[in-house]
Amino acid sequence: MQVVSIVPSKGSCLSTCAGLSFENFKVFQQKRKKIIGEYEPVSKWHKGEKKLLKFLAPPLMAAVVAFSPICNPPVSVAQTTDVQKGATLFRRACIGCHDAGGNIIQPGATLFLKDLQRNGVDTEEEIYRVTYFGKGRMPGFGENCTPRGQCTFGPRLREDEIRLLAEFVKSQADQGWPTIETAED
Repeated sequence: MQVVSIVPSKGSCLSTCAGLSFENFKVFQQKRKKIIGEYEPVSKWHKGEKKLLKFLAPPLMAAVVAFSPICNPPVSVAQTTDVQKGATLFRRACIGCHDAGGNIIQPGATLFLKDLQRNGVDTEEEIYRVTYFGKGRMPGFGENCTPRGQCTFGPRLREDEIRLLAEFVKSQADQGWPTIETAED
C-alpha cells in the first residue's frame, strides 16, 4: 500500500475550506516537518514478499473457490429425505450386525470403504445384490431371495427399499460413516 501526500494548490478547497491560505499551509507543513521529521513514503514490496505472495496466491485462491457457496450446492430436501429414509431402513434391518458400519459377526466384512473394496462390493449395484440375495454369513433381504437358507427369516424388503439402503450404505462408506439423524429421531 502506498500513501500519497496531497499538497493543495492555490485556491483549492482543502486550503480554503480548512481556513488555511496556501502560505499558511506551507508554514504548517514546515512546522510539522520540524516536529515529526521528513515524510518518507511507505516502501514498496520487498523481493521476498513478492515471492511469498506469488507462492501463496494460487493455493489461497483455490481454497477460497473450494469453500465458496458456488462450489457446494445446497442439498435438496428430497436428498435429505432419502438419506433419512435410508438411515431408518438401516436402523430397522441392518444395525443389529452393522452398527456404525462395523460387523459384529465377521470383522473383515464391515461396511467401511476399504473393506467393501477388498471384498469387491464397492458399488451401489454390488451392495444391492448382496443385500437382496445375501453372501457368506450375510442373509439376503429381498422379497424373492433364493435359496431360502441364504435368506433372512425376518421381514423382507421391497426392491425400492433395498435400492435406498444400497445408496445409503455407499454414501455413508464414502463419508466414513458420519452420524445421520433418521426420520424417527
